[in-house]
Amino acid sequence: MPDTVGSLPSASAAASGGRYIYIACPWTPVGGGMYKVADYLIQSQALDTPPDAAKLRPLDTRGGGSAVASSWVLLTALAKLVRGRISGHLAGVHVNMAERLSLVRKSVIVVACRALGIPVVLHLHAAQLHHFFRALPLALQRLTRWVFSLPASVVVLGAGARRFVIEELYVPAQRVEIIINGVPTPASPRPARSAAAPWRVLFLGNLSERKGVSDLLNALALPGFDASRLEVALAGGGDIAGYQAKAADLGLGDMVKFEGWCDQPKVARLMAGADVLVLPSYDEGLPLVILEALAHGVAVVCTPVGEIPAVLSDGVNACFVEPGDVRGIAAALQKLLCEPQLLEDLGRNGRTLYERQFSLPRFFASVARVHRRHFGVAGQPMQSAQPPLETAP
Repeated sequence: MPDTVGSLPSASAAASGGRYIYIACPWTPVGGGMYKVADYLIQSQALDTPPDAAKLRPLDTRGGGSAVASSWVLLTALAKLVRGRISGHLAGVHVNMAERLSLVRKSVIVVACRALGIPVVLHLHAAQLHHFFRALPLALQRLTRWVFSLPASVVVLGAGARRFVIEELYVPAQRVEIIINGVPTPASPRPARSAAAPWRVLFLGNLSERKGVSDLLNALALPGFDASRLEVALAGGGDIAGYQAKAADLGLGDMVKFEGWCDQPKVARLMAGADVLVLPSYDEGLPLVILEALAHGVAVVCTPVGEIPAVLSDGVNACFVEPGDVRGIAAALQKLLCEPQLLEDLGRNGRTLYERQFSLPRFFASVARVHRRHFGVAGQPMQSAQPPLETAP
């Protein structure tokens, strides 16, 4: 959608204040990393708002209930768009999209905004949209391309996603921007590690085969793997009962603890107590959990998939293992736990990288720059905001 004055509230509305930007996504933990990104944006707003700043408001597009209930939530979201357009105070909508049903729901939001004359920025979080899109019938592929032609800008997480959006969804290159996500700075530093304390390994994410959970459990059960003084926490939703049974079958019951779904404070506590984060996924975008580990100075063992190898370096601020390499996972964990200096170096280098590229103020400033260009206003920048990251044209 072109940037036009007619898409924005009137001068009288702007002068009277009350302008706002909707951040559209499932406002429930069922939204996963996409929800966390959106929630971090909302949390970033300072209390003292300057006259020209817009308030960021959540727009729930799914809810946490059944499919029937989610349809009602989507209809409610559409009604809010109409009210915002009539009032003249809705400056724009920042739509967060993934694949599958998220693509359907957010497409409805994008099309409705186009019909109402509301400018849209589309923020693509999907790790698997390219697979999903290629499996669609040609008619649905054409419909998807049309939806992606409507937003004023498409924001992606990295160069790989940018290529897909340009080359397969046919979005003009000048309308595709890279913005790397950011996460909050830990509220308190990590406690000093006691020499007698067990080594703590953390997996954080949806428990699934795509995330490599079976590979991790199989690695821990390999003959010769030294599990003495080792505690492993698996935190997240998904097939918890199934993986508990698998861990028991492998004889890992005393070593592995399943934490279930965790809210933000519990995630922070688990991360602060961890020595290593392991994420042996087969497919990813740029997982927030890795950025959170970097922020806490926790060493990272992960697979070089998605946008991960574009921002992390093997042996510098992470340890890479190939997807499905069970012995590689075991070897990487054993190496880090047997070489405390390497563990410390990875954590320290990761924290430095976080401060340089992944802080929440930088992320907010980058998003605010896009909002200002396409909506005419931006949300209130954090008081400690740093200059935005350089992004691809």
